[in-house]
Formats: sequence, C-alpha cells, structure tokens
Amino acid sequence: MGRFQLAMASAFALAAKSASAFTIGAPVGLGAGTTGGGNATAVYPTTNEELMGYLNDTEPQVIVLNRTFDFRGTEGVTTEPGCRPDYTRECIAKNNGFKSQDVILKNGMNNTGGCSDGTNITVTYDRSPLRRLNVTSHKTIRGIGRSGVLMGKGLTLKGNNIIVQNIHITELNRHLVWGGDAIYMEGTDNGTKTMNNIWIDHVKISRVGRQMLVTNKAGVATMTVSNSDFDGETDYSATCDGRHYWTILMYGKNTGFSMVNNYIHSTSGRAPKVGGVNNSRVIAHVANNYWADNSNHSFEIDINAWVLAEGNYLRNTNKPLYKSGGGSLYVANDTNTNECIQYLGRPCESNVLENSGNFTSRNGTDTLKVMRSYTAVTDYYTSQSNDPAQQSEQESLSLWAQIDLSKQQYDPGLAKPSTETEQQQQSWIETKDLEKEWTQTTGNFGVGRLD
Repeated sequence: MGRFQLAMASAFALAAKSASAFTIGAPVGLGAGTTGGGNATAVYPTTNEELMGYLNDTEPQVIVLNRTFDFRGTEGVTTEPGCRPDYTRECIAKNNGFKSQDVILKNGMNNTGGCSDGTNITVTYDRSPLRRLNVTSHKTIRGIGRSGVLMGKGLTLKGNNIIVQNIHITELNRHLVWGGDAIYMEGTDNGTKTMNNIWIDHVKISRVGRQMLVTNKAGVATMTVSNSDFDGETDYSATCDGRHYWTILMYGKNTGFSMVNNYIHSTSGRAPKVGGVNNSRVIAHVANNYWADNSNHSFEIDINAWVLAEGNYLRNTNKPLYKSGGGSLYVANDTNTNECIQYLGRPCESNVLENSGNFTSRNGTDTLKVMRSYTAVTDYYTSQSNDPAQQSEQESLSLWAQIDLSKQQYDPGLAKPSTETEQQQQSWIETKDLEKEWTQTTGNFGVGRLD
C-alpha cells in the first residue's frame, strides 16, 4: 500500500484563495466547481435575525461568521408526551454511568423512528433546533478562526452552489432522538428537484439529537464533504456508552458525494449509513478519512447504494461494516489493486485497520462498474500518482499527513516517516498519538489548518 495521504487539492497545506477572499482552497471530488457566493461583498451579521436574512437572501452572499450565534431558548420550550424506548430503559437498568436518549414522537408511539417498544414518558425540549436555518442558492458561509459557532440551530441547504466552511454546529437537544439535525438537504422545490454543487469543508458537528448530516428526497447529485470533524462524544447515547449513534444518513433519489479527509470519532452507528430507500440512487466515494473510537458499526450500506472506500484508516472501530444490507461496497486492499486498474484506470489506495473488525467488499465489482463513469473518481489521485504537481503537493505535507500506515503491526507503535529526508527533518510520531494529530486544528475547525 502507498503512504496514507491526508490532504487533497482542497487541503490546508497548499490551499490557495479562490475568487472570494473568505473561501480557502477549492473542493475536489464530486463537489468540484462549487463557488458559493463567489465575488459578492462579504457581510458580517451581528444578530440572529441578520444571519437568518442573509442566509435566505435571493442574491449571492458571502456570509462571514466571527461570533457565536446562540439560538437556544429563542423559540420557547415544549413539554409534551414522548417515548422511552427499550434501549433507554435498559441503559437506566445498567446504571453504568452513561445516559441514553428518550424520543420526541413525530408520528405516534408505533410509527416514530427510534421508539422501539416504547413506553410513555414526558419530554422537554428547546424548539429552536427543530426549525433549522434555511440556506438558499449561491451562498458562502465562512467562519473566522474558531468564532463561527451556531448553537441551538442547524442548517437546511435549499439551493445549489453552497459552501459551508469552518463553522461549528452544536447543542441540538442531544438528550432526545429527533432533537435536531445539524445539516439537512432534500433538494429544492420542497424536495422535488435534485441539488448540485455543495461543499462542506472544515466543519465541526457535535452534541446533536439526531443526524449530523442528512440527504433525503430528491438528494444532492454533486457534493463534497471534506476536512470535517464529526464528533460523537456525548452524555446522552442511544447505545449507553457516551457515543452518538445517529451520525451520517445519505438517502436521495439522485445523491452523489465525495467524503474526503474527515475525522469520524466517538460514534456507535450510521457513520455513514448509505442507501436503503426504494427508487433512489446513492453514489459515494469515501477516501482518506479517519475513524477512531467507534464502539459499534460505522459503514451501513443498503439497497440502491454504491460505495468505494479507499485509503481510509480505521482505528478502534468495532464493526467497520454493518452485518447486513443490500448495497454494493468496494473496499480497497493490497490484493485487489488490479481490479481497480481494470475498471478505474488507476490503483486504489488500500484501507488500513488497527484494532478493528473486518472490512470487506460486497458486490465490489458492481461498485467499480458504476464508479468508472465518474471522472471525479477515476481522476482521483493517490500517493501512487505520477503527476508532478500532485507529487509536489504530497511532498509538502506535514509529517502527520504522510505517515506510512502500510504495516498493520503496531508494536511498539511507531509510524515511520516515508523517506529518509523526512525522518531527518521530523521526529517519529507514535501511532497512539495519531488521533491527537488529527484533532489539532491550529486555530480553526475541522481537520488541518486553513490559513
């Protein structure tokens, strides 16, 4: 296997400013070409109301967030009948120091997701997270440093050509299933038309009640999610272990996304769940991401989904793949390189597992046959690339973005720099410190510094 390569063309190491001075780099993958608000004059909302107005404007906008926008309590609090599911009752009985989630009843006790074998309970929640902020077409949302924080509200992207970069979304009724999604997309025109050109980059999501990222209904055909931190650490966990279960849910009649350089940790399920809906088609290229401390399953691949997973590093991930599902998955490893070359015209980067369960292909050849029609996938470069410009960028990355993970024997746990020169310039990093390296944000959100 080639060296594990963290950064892509959009990465922090050589990121060049785009047309807008407030957007760093440019998206790779299926979301390539997204420009957001472009050259629009930057605006700086100072109140919740101003922010809502800019996000919902019909004109292109570059919206700079240099403060925390706290919506908690602004729309009141509701106390009403809810559901206590079997897993929450079991968690209470365990008395193991963790808490589980009760459920907001969206469709009654028998028809609400997450309310398995439910009993009656009273739930109290903040109404603000249940009504997300609408974001229309041609918008750039850009946080400055670590100042761009949304508390108590997520985003509904309802248009084309949207960039969300360097913000933190948090505090969405984490104690309740259906308490709030962080980023939700269902297409335009009330979910009847597929969206295009979405780039979510250097975003941190934490302490949510439901999903961190969702596509549904008409879906999003061209989206890239990069350099983002999906932080599942919570004090209310459906699995009673301090790890969030409802992580990433990718549905949609026509959904295609690239998931590159992200950090997914402290979760217990749906990280991501891809496919599972009739009359839909979901394409996913999942490359060079880092999973860590995931107690249950990560990938869940169901019907009408085709997923290519390459170059990922899974550490302390109990079940990289859910035991069942009707979707197609190709998992790159050291033995199937020729098949990638046959269908994609290039080798695939092998995945690496440390202290993790099995991660194997399902209908892998079918996945490659689908993926070969997407140039964003066939043109994706790995550390084996012969392109001089690409090699130059790779060589400029910091040590922790170049760690050689080709060996799966981690005793005594040293990750060696890939060349002798690099070894002279940088000290070795122990494998146990990789998580720390990934979480260092050097003044911004997400994985790796922006500027």
